[in-house]
Amino acid sequence: METALRVGIAIYNAGDYHEAHDAWEDHWLALDTGTDDERFLHGLIQFTAAVHHATERNWAGATGLAESAGEYLADLPADYRGVDVAAVREYLPALRADPERIERGSPLELTHEGEVVLPDDLDFQESATAATVYAEDGPFDESVLERGIEYARTDLDAGEGTSPFVTFVMDFARDGTNRGIVYQRLSERVERRQRRETDVDGLF
Repeated sequence: METALRVGIAIYNAGDYHEAHDAWEDHWLALDTGTDDERFLHGLIQFTAAVHHATERNWAGATGLAESAGEYLADLPADYRGVDVAAVREYLPALRADPERIERGSPLELTHEGEVVLPDDLDFQESATAATVYAEDGPFDESVLERGIEYARTDLDAGEGTSPFVTFVMDFARDGTNRGIVYQRLSERVERRQRRETDVDGLF
């Protein structure tokens, strides 16, 4: 769960509040209802959704989700799985009472093990997960990202840490401003590699 947790936190802290829950949702759905882990992820998902709705000026949605998020997180320890749950619980009533506060200042940052995690802090495996989330939520061909990640892992296993596939996957996860350009370059690389593989296969 830690990889998914850190990825979702990084995506949230990057300001992509709606996308953050996608890093957690599969893990949450696989958990038994009512367990601490299930309530923890459910609460975080509703918290990020509340922030997202507030940024969209959906005040009713924000207040309702802030209330339910607080209920899910209510009985958890102040620090759970490295996340400052107490800070989230303290922020939620304020957001519920005044969702327009989101327009007067930045929302609460999430921390993991005391650190504010951003996309630049993610290692390759975490970046690959984040890239998959962004591909699912954006105007991108997910199969291109999947193949790019596969090539990156192959290159890493071969000791090629400077592989362009590794660079493009990590940049896709980290650089929201230029994500479309990075995707295009990754797509071109994937196409060339696939063509080369096809040419090699044709020799035998």
